[in-house]
Amino acid sequence: APQALDEIRHRNQALKQVLKSAADTPAERATIELVALLFQAILQEERIPPAIRVWFARLQMPVLRVAVGEPDFFATDDHPARRLIDRMGSCVMGFSTSTAEIGDALEREIKRVVQVVEAYPDTGRRVFQTVLTEFEKFLDHYFEQENEVSKKGVSLAQQVEQRETLAIQYTIELRKMLSEVPVQDGVRDFLFQVWADVLAVTGVRYGPQAEQTKAMKRAAADLIWSASAKVSREDRAEVIRRLPPLLKTLRDGMGHAGMGHERQDEHIRSLNNALAAAFTAKTAAIPRERLDDLMSQLETLEAMLPSPEAGEINETLVRDLSSHECDGLEVVAEGGAAPTPAMLAWARELQVGSWYMLDYRGRVEPVQLVWRGLRHHLILFVSPQGRGVLFQLSRLAAFLQAGLMLPAQDESLTVKATRNALAKLEVDPSRLLA
Repeated sequence: APQALDEIRHRNQALKQVLKSAADTPAERATIELVALLFQAILQEERIPPAIRVWFARLQMPVLRVAVGEPDFFATDDHPARRLIDRMGSCVMGFSTSTAEIGDALEREIKRVVQVVEAYPDTGRRVFQTVLTEFEKFLDHYFEQENEVSKKGVSLAQQVEQRETLAIQYTIELRKMLSEVPVQDGVRDFLFQVWADVLAVTGVRYGPQAEQTKAMKRAAADLIWSASAKVSREDRAEVIRRLPPLLKTLRDGMGHAGMGHERQDEHIRSLNNALAAAFTAKTAAIPRERLDDLMSQLETLEAMLPSPEAGEINETLVRDLSSHECDGLEVVAEGGAAPTPAMLAWARELQVGSWYMLDYRGRVEPVQLVWRGLRHHLILFVSPQGRGVLFQLSRLAAFLQAGLMLPAQDESLTVKATRNALAKLEVDPSRLLA
């Protein structure tokens, strides 16, 4: 690779001289020199592995054509040619080249991107925009399917997102369903905060129409009925008969959702208090037909759920995800103060593939952003050893604000390289005219 890099450098240098002598105006000559200095700075970046630098070097001539034809190449950092170089650079520049091996698939894709750009020399910025879009799509697929370090973490994070989305939607629908029904507050809170998650877990694991899921929905209806006023002796006898199997189902459901025995005991205790209140007829009665109606609504709940892509999740419904922690996936549930809007905006803009230094649970280590959820509400980072660290957006913004998450690069590759190029010209302005 070092030899190939030297050969391309010499060839680019020779071509630069030919182009400068053929240039029509001083401005063109200055652009040619500036692009040459820009690439010189990029190719001296030690954090880019030598094998990848060879492919960056081959972009010099295609970029030069664009820079000569489009003066805004240097004026804006969102020019597609610059964004492509920056995106590829951010993926291969960890904190050192020893941080992680560059995967074969990623190297192949960078090679393909450069070859496509070389194959369409006259299309200007269009070819850069096309391959940039393709590269973004590749990254999503790569971290999800091909990269051994990140595959497991992404799969676990997607399951968390699926479960969370369903739990939030169940909560919204349960709130609507119970808005007109006299349900004791303790039972209402249990249904919204605990049972919506149990329904989501069962729905994700077995499917909405599976017997297990239906049993959990029946338990919700039974609980609502049991907690309504019981004035007749028959109703009270029926509650006493149904209570032990109901409480067992509630415990089973909470266990399925990963809740520990102590938390289960707490919830069962507060439900017992609610049911005792129903016995003394302190709660309003729910007519039988209203309960049947509730059960049929529960059975067809999925049909009423909005699609996962519809709208933003209201931040007030953001749930505590700490119970989702498992082998291979850490869920960040504390740390940092309430973030400013600017920090939230920054957290939203972080890009898949880029590297950061994370200070968490007594470790300071490099991590790579490998996945963002459907609404960018969940963001997953993976360490070089393959451990996933999952953030909710507001928590990530809090970490950025507190300096607990720092970008590997203070500035993008082309911004840094342009600054270096301009510094060299300041020292020796005659280079522009030579």
